[in-house]
Amino acid sequence: MMLIGPMRTGLLAAALLFWSVAANADEAVIERWYTALLNTDRAALSELLTDEARISLTDLGVVQTKQEFIASMDEWESAVAGGQIRHRIAKSEGGVVTVIACYDFPANDMLMQETFALTDNRITATSQAAMAETCDAY
Repeated sequence: MMLIGPMRTGLLAAALLFWSVAANADEAVIERWYTALLNTDRAALSELLTDEARISLTDLGVVQTKQEFIASMDEWESAVAGGQIRHRIAKSEGGVVTVIACYDFPANDMLMQETFALTDNRITATSQAAMAETCDAY
């Protein structure tokens, strides 16, 4: 039987603590993102995105800069009115978070897979792709 020495136990505990803190930080960024997106909070979205961030709308074949994304909020504001966004983190590893999100709007809903690259609690890149035209599988 192999016993884990105090040093190994300490290293394991430190690694688990680091992973837990990183996962909680990632979760907080994602929570802030969807809250800001639902509320069309341009200031919060701008704070969450790095200046070099790229937003890829895969289904539309569009890649936006941070400035273009923030400018598109005028259109988004009317689309999201009266809706809700439900989301859950599917995977978080190495600064990349994959989220399953249900955009539930009065006229329709859509299930999306969204991926976020995070550095220092900010989004450096995000992409989204449709999974289904309803949120039944959410």
